[in-house]
Amino acid sequence: MIIIPAYNEEDSIVKVLPLLNFSPRDIVVVDDGSADNTALLSRSFGVHVIKHEKNEGKGMAHKTGFDFASKEGAKWIITMDADGQHSPEDLPKFIEAIKEKRGDMIIGEREISTRTMPLLRFLTNLGTSFFVSILGGKRVKDSQSGFRAIRKEIFASIPLSTNNFQTESEIIIKAARRGFKITSVPVKTIYNISQSYIKPSLDTVRFMELVFQSLWI
Repeated sequence: MIIIPAYNEEDSIVKVLPLLNFSPRDIVVVDDGSADNTALLSRSFGVHVIKHEKNEGKGMAHKTGFDFASKEGAKWIITMDADGQHSPEDLPKFIEAIKEKRGDMIIGEREISTRTMPLLRFLTNLGTSFFVSILGGKRVKDSQSGFRAIRKEIFASIPLSTNNFQTESEIIIKAARRGFKITSVPVKTIYNISQSYIKPSLDTVRFMELVFQSLWI
């Protein structure tokens, strides 16, 4: 099952959904309180759409998707973004890794360099990946990649306390601490002109709160 959190992505979601070589019934778009036609356009492709009445954060959208997948009995989910920065061409890499039982969480690892990323994203990724690796006790090179496959034993059982961008770090830390195997597959590094909803100052504070919280748990 594919889980796609989306917020005001009407222009990009219509480009992403047709490229997914999955049955529409196995694709879930979680519209996180969009003010545009993201939900309406997603439904036109026959996929399952869950809509938040207000914007609650990417992490909350993920948790809504996790709950739905758990109730539907999905053994694995693949999360990907709605803005076109995750290439559907990389999906077979996750499927292959799942079939070969390479890990319990498989992260799509991008090329982390100033050649492929904006400088701020590059520095942010280095910093967050460092802290996530230390806190989880497992080397993770691209903790900020939202393109990942997650086994049911993780998404259905690990409690998550955050609701925004730091949720993607929280689930890695908690899964690693519980002994789940975390691996990666190489994926394309794509940055387009779509609007980023990351709030550098606020999301940095939120991440540091997660870091300090994790030190005591």
